[in-house]
Amino acid sequence: MAAPDGPLVIGVDSSTQSTKVLVVDTATGAVVARGQAPHVVTAEHDSDPEQWWSALVEAVEQCGPVARQAAAVSVAGQQHGLVALGAEGRPVRNALLWNDTRSAPQRDRLIEELGGPGVWAERTGSVPAPSFTVTKWAWLRENEPEAAAATRAVRLPHDYLTGRLTGQGVTGGTTDRGDASGSGWWSSDTESYDEAILSHVGLDPALLPRVVASGEAAGTVAAGLPLPEGILVAGGTGDNMAGALGLGLGPGRPVLSLGTSGTVYAVSERRATDASGIVAGFADARNDWLPLACTLNCTQAVDRFAALVGLDREAVEPGGSAVVLPFLDGERTPDLPYASGLVHGLRHGTTRGQLLQAAYDGAVFALLRALDSVLDDTADTSEPILLIGGGARGTAWRETVRRLSGRPVKVPVADELVALGAAAQAAGLLLGRDPAAVARDWETTAGPSHGAVERDDDALARLDATLHHADALLRQR
Repeated sequence: MAAPDGPLVIGVDSSTQSTKVLVVDTATGAVVARGQAPHVVTAEHDSDPEQWWSALVEAVEQCGPVARQAAAVSVAGQQHGLVALGAEGRPVRNALLWNDTRSAPQRDRLIEELGGPGVWAERTGSVPAPSFTVTKWAWLRENEPEAAAATRAVRLPHDYLTGRLTGQGVTGGTTDRGDASGSGWWSSDTESYDEAILSHVGLDPALLPRVVASGEAAGTVAAGLPLPEGILVAGGTGDNMAGALGLGLGPGRPVLSLGTSGTVYAVSERRATDASGIVAGFADARNDWLPLACTLNCTQAVDRFAALVGLDREAVEPGGSAVVLPFLDGERTPDLPYASGLVHGLRHGTTRGQLLQAAYDGAVFALLRALDSVLDDTADTSEPILLIGGGARGTAWRETVRRLSGRPVKVPVADELVALGAAAQAAGLLLGRDPAAVARDWETTAGPSHGAVERDDDALARLDATLHHADALLRQR
């Protein structure tokens, strides 16, 4: 390996399925080493946080000796997960992950008991979905009171890993405003924990981590790890916030991420308070905001549909009247936690390829409906959509977004943008710079551009009508 042009940093992406680690040259953004280790997720969408830590250690070790040259590290993690730690700092049970919708009844009750959707949006920036941590804590207290009683610290996934890196115990944890804003108990209005919400759900604020400021270190690496002892550990953040950092986003530029979940987001200088619940008014990892809409069913749901019709995921065909709403895991946007998949409009002439294309259309449809809500009135609608995530590499995904949006699309060549965003945060801390500016210097949005095509208004109308008429059916438990 050639000598790096600048200090090295490490960015970590601890996602639902795996932990990925990048060693990055701060001067150029070049990835000089990488590692990856898998996680196991149960059918109930639980995961053992101990295996996240083992995966992080394994992925760092895969990077080889160069990892020991790093001067700073940062962890980005899947949002919303509930990690309940006991007195010894070990999990009292598996973590409840973001895509676990068991807490839907608790969510419904919390919204009603604390004044309705508008009150929640104004206080926390978001109407909580069943993915939010506050609903999971309410579920835990109700369904596993022994585990709740044994809890001495509550952490989000990235908080837990940051604490293991720094050796923080149950009383010394840290988080950041970005990830905290997805918990449901952090107020975007006051930028602090909302003690009234915490009191209502029976959670002592002392069990929560301190929120570090942008550019503030969470600590330093503890002894006995496969990293240099004493190097800086940045505050870390949630995966969506890290993705925004990795792209060096400025206000108004839309991003559509196609992964296990689908997301649409953009950096904004204004705090969002959407009482409809479509847009989550998250904070970003800096000092701005990251309004975001998220779906539960994206690439995995369409792949499952491709398997059901016996086709390769790219074997789509145009035409036909079929409509597919691939809500296989319930859905968050639109807010249909009890929904299942729906197929409508079949004819004798409908082909398997047309059905598969309809599944793509259904998955993209909800995200594009939310895009106008995510962007503020000043956004330039001719700005290309940045298409990221595993699905962005697929022709069928890219062309579906172009056809249903009528907007140009750009696909950044840079991969592992969440880990790159974490690396940019570590570099910003080390160099005393804005991490988004660091990422812009790395030119992480470079990639092929695809011009706008005529929007398929007929397909959009069929989808909209089907969703409207099937609403009662999709809400059945």
